[in-house]
Parts: sequence; structure tokens; C-alpha cells
Amino acid sequence: MTWRQIYNSKLVTAEEAIKAIRPDDKVVVGFGCGEPFAIEQAMIDNYQDFKNVQIINMLTLGDSPWVRPEMQGHFVLNCLFASQSNRKAISTGACEFTTSHFYEIPEIIKSYICPRISIVMVSPPDEHGYVSFGTTVDYTKGTTDYCEVVIAQVNKYMPRTFGNSIKHVRDFTYFVEADAPLPEVKSVEITDTEMKIGEYCASLIKDGDCLQLGIGGIPNAVCAQLWDKKNLGIHSELVGDGVVDLLEAGVINNKYKQTHRGRTVLGAAFGSGKLNRYINNNPAVELHPIDYVNNPIEIAKNDNMVSINSCLQVDLLGQVVSDTVGLNQYSAVGGQVDFVRGATMSRGGRSIIAMPSTAKKGLISRIVPLITEGSAVTTPRNDVNYVVTEYGIAQLKGKSLKDRARELIRVSHPKFRHHLIVEFRKRFNEEPFDRNEFKELIFEDNVEALQETRAHIRENVKSHMHINNNDK
Repeated sequence: MTWRQIYNSKLVTAEEAIKAIRPDDKVVVGFGCGEPFAIEQAMIDNYQDFKNVQIINMLTLGDSPWVRPEMQGHFVLNCLFASQSNRKAISTGACEFTTSHFYEIPEIIKSYICPRISIVMVSPPDEHGYVSFGTTVDYTKGTTDYCEVVIAQVNKYMPRTFGNSIKHVRDFTYFVEADAPLPEVKSVEITDTEMKIGEYCASLIKDGDCLQLGIGGIPNAVCAQLWDKKNLGIHSELVGDGVVDLLEAGVINNKYKQTHRGRTVLGAAFGSGKLNRYINNNPAVELHPIDYVNNPIEIAKNDNMVSINSCLQVDLLGQVVSDTVGLNQYSAVGGQVDFVRGATMSRGGRSIIAMPSTAKKGLISRIVPLITEGSAVTTPRNDVNYVVTEYGIAQLKGKSLKDRARELIRVSHPKFRHHLIVEFRKRFNEEPFDRNEFKELIFEDNVEALQETRAHIRENVKSHMHINNNDK
């Protein structure tokens, strides 16, 4: 049989394909820009036909219909990365959550979760009968090697990518043709705070460095500050639109990488049509499974590896919290530790944790004496090198506990420094700074912050008085 005959013999509707799912099955599905929404929708529309089916997924850019009340007894979601649409369900127990470093997830799925069915999204087959996993090779492609049933949504909008991202039509059980634009992660306007953080991060990047950037405001701000650099490389679990202009201009050309020289290496692409058009049929971009891309040993093979990741909270010892807020799961560990360790192992490598100094519109500090009770440490203090905020760079590697705390206080928001200094005294039984630096940190550069704090206090007092007067 020709590949076209094989393909046509496996071509079915979504409703026909999902009949392969049995009671108590475990079904792993693609995530991010490669989530097979058309097939998932058929499962949701016919949810009463299913019993105790576990859905294994990572970050979703859409809804999480599996956690709706009516799905109980039919579907249960076991997610590997909390998303906006399922965080509440995780906290209430309506959704399972499995934690793991990203590079271990393919093995976790294969050897511990053991799904029977894989549902993915791919491009249409080429003239040789090969489809591409496009934007999302990550853990997705690996599941099609061992699952008993492999169902693929064929979508003309899925870009065709190079690297370890193709598979022949003979290796699938069913194909469902359903064309729909991919979900997009569009770039948003970079804030002044993010731009300042990006400036500090860029100051730690040298010509010829190999970068891991991620997605979001801070990575985009870093990209905006790299135009004076030369011969940069990319080896990253994922990227967004921010890298496209740098790639097209040759600022990122991967010239000095030790592995995949001349090529950008990714596990997934999380951007808009701009990024998808760039990676489509581009031989200078390779997508590979995440157990390769995120393996610290593979990362470290590139000299001068620089990882840039964000977080939610850092304590005065340098412990980093990135995926939990107290007892609530906010996201996941992802590839942060993979790349922090890979960059540290790299010859000339550096790891950066970058974050705004405050959260909740400036009401709380991200640099704290103690991490919030119930929070899980994402990156241990021994792994942390640089911490960057809009107030500067704290270098922690090789520093004593006292010096780590001093470094972090210096880059904290001015209006929280006095509290952190008080906590330093309690912990270490000494003053953290001499009189001149204390004045500089607390008073001389802090007039605006003190005025802002006083304004917050006045507003709180007014609100309290207004409530009490209404009660009377």
C-alpha cells in the first residue's frame, strides 16, 4: 500500500475515533499550541459515553472542560502544569496534579502513569507520508511510540518543523482532519519594570552566549535589550514571538554552539502566527523531545549557557518558589531546575532568576524573610546564582547566608527593605549594613516609596472610617 492508501484507510471522524476509548482508560493529550481541541470536543460532547477516563495534559491555553461538575464519573483531569482554567479545581480536589521536572515528564508518563491512548495534533502528511508535530514535540511525540492507540488531529495550520519532529502515517491508528487556527500566545506591551529587569539581565549576557528564555513579559524585555549583542544561540524548552526579529536579523545565529551549531533548538513554540510562520519549514529551527532538550547534561554541552527564569517568591536564603502560592498550585516546576542546573554545569554558564520586586500591584514583596507557609521550594538555594529585579542584580553563588540576605535586600523594593532588615537582625543577631549604606537603602533613595506607603495607610484608614460610619 502507498502512504496515501494507508492514510485514507485510517481517516475517520472524531466521533468514530474516540470509540477506541474504554472505561478506566488513561488518555494523554497534546498541550499548548498543539492541543487537539477538535477531538477533545467530541469527547466532551459525548461525555456520558465514557466512564472513569483519566486525561493527562500539561499547560492548556484553552478551557479545562474535564473539571466541570457534570464530568464527575466520566472524566478526571491529571494535569502536569496548572493553568488558569484548572487551578481552582486542583485546590478543591476536583483535579489531580502530578509534579515533576520537565525533562523527566516523558519517562513519568511512560513508566508511571502508563496511558493506553495518545491524542495529538499534527500537520498534513508531506509527499513521503510524514506528518510533523510542529509546535509541540515536547512529551507529545514520545507517547506515540508506545501507546496502544494513537489518534491524530490533522490540522493544516500546524507548521512543519525540522529536528526529531516527524512520524510516518503508518505509525498512527486514526486520523481526524480538523482545520482550525492554533491558539496563540501573543506578546503584550512590556512594562517599565519588565524593561528595567530586561536591561539588568542583558548586562549579564555576552556575545556568543547560548540562551534559554521562555515566554512572557520579562523574556520579551530581555530580547528587546539584545540588539547590541552578537552571535547568540538558543537552546530552550520553549520560546515566544520575542526571538523572531533577533533571529531574522542574525543577532541570534547559533554560530558558536557546541551542539546543533547553526540551529535553534526547542521543545515547543508558544507564540502567535508570527512565530509559527518563522518555524514553518525552517531548517535552521529544530524541535526535539523534552527529555533531550531539557536534560541538564545536554544543556551543559553548550558553553556559556545562560538560563533566564522567573518566580513568585525568594526568601533571604535564596530559596526560590515558582509554582505554588501557599497550599495552592499556581503553575508547575516546568524546566526551571533543568536549565538552572544545566547552565551551572556549562562551561562559562550562568543562571538568572528574574522577577519584579513586588506583587499584587506593589502591596507585597516577592523577597521575603520566610517563604509562605505551605509553598514548595522550586529551585533550592544551592542552585541559585543571580537574582534580578528592577532594582539590580543579586549574585548569590558562593556567598554566606548573611551575604546572600544582604544582596537580596539591596534588590528588594525600597518600601520593604526596613522590614527585611529587621528580620535580618532577628535571624543573624547583627546589623546587615553600615550606617551610610543603611541610610542610602532606607532613606535617601526612598522618599517616593515612603510617600506611597503613607498614602496606602491613609487610604486604608479612610476606608475603615467610612465602613464604621456606615455601620452607625
